[in-house]
Amino acid sequence: MQKNNNISSQTPFDRVLIARFSALGDVAMTIPVIYSVCNDNPHTRFMMLTQSVAASLFINAPDNLQVMGIKTADYKGLGGLFRLYKEIKANFDPQAFVDLHGVIRTYILSLFFVTSGVKVQHIDKGRAGKRALTRRRGKRLLPLISSRARYREVFHRLGFEFKYEFFSLFGEQKAPLNTIDDITLPRADADEKWIAIAPFAKHKGKIYPLGKMEQVVDALSQRPGVKLFFFGAGNEERDILAQWETKYPNTTSLAAKRYGFAKELALLSNCDVMVSMDSANMHLSSLVNLPVVSIWGATHPYCGFLGFRQEESNAVQLNMPCRPCSVFGNKPCATRDYYCLDGIRPEMILNAIEKVLSNKIR
Repeated sequence: MQKNNNISSQTPFDRVLIARFSALGDVAMTIPVIYSVCNDNPHTRFMMLTQSVAASLFINAPDNLQVMGIKTADYKGLGGLFRLYKEIKANFDPQAFVDLHGVIRTYILSLFFVTSGVKVQHIDKGRAGKRALTRRRGKRLLPLISSRARYREVFHRLGFEFKYEFFSLFGEQKAPLNTIDDITLPRADADEKWIAIAPFAKHKGKIYPLGKMEQVVDALSQRPGVKLFFFGAGNEERDILAQWETKYPNTTSLAAKRYGFAKELALLSNCDVMVSMDSANMHLSSLVNLPVVSIWGATHPYCGFLGFRQEESNAVQLNMPCRPCSVFGNKPCATRDYYCLDGIRPEMILNAIEKVLSNKIR
């Protein structure tokens, strides 16, 4: 838990509901903001409403934060959302609603709360700026503010003051090694490097060609004093990573195991670098102060989704006039060759990893 250095004993509300569903990475990005707000406003109770799968990300949460994980499929349509509203009203009775999602579901939910006198603030997603950044003609290649800054704005508009001091889900320390002893043995020596690799993403426009990523894995596995950990989910990812684990020495795949976020985050906190796409694993690594070598194709750090306190200099990407073509990487490639990813040489990634390792002080 983060240290409580509350900057004010006066808070505008006693009970505040926060909502963010959708992608895991988006929920992960809320955590540095939410923990900071909670720690600096200890007299306010907060409830985070999110997907069930994301609820377990909120480990070592502040004492005044309650997390409610739901399956949105259980609350479909107006009737389902009204039932959700009634449940929250009965169990928590919020005075304010912080909508960090800004979609039809949260807009409808907010309308129900407004009718009962609840103060509501919605996120400004900056859609116009993102359209200007991703359009094919007349592209405006300027960095947008981060999603975390947009989250902070919502709380500020409600009158909350707070310092942005989040460091890691494990405070200023790494997770104890005994919490991951069923995943890996301790380091062979103090100089052994632990490298996490998450080669997948939801959309093709974000995934580095697996054949080239395997070249990266091959080169790293041959280095003395290096241990690799593979992260993924789903049957196809599990099978590919299992093949890599069998083929290359000093590698461990976590994809076939169900260790849970708490244990995987504990492992990441003890790693030296993560190699990730523009995906949830970049944001999970950021929650435990792990440097990330991120690989970008159709998307771009300028869209505001670079990991928390990650350096853009560690983002591996090509300067191309068509980039970015998509905020989420879900649009088909206009030239059909995905050269934004295929044109990245494995040596570029290896050099970026080496730079992080050479600069990292354990």
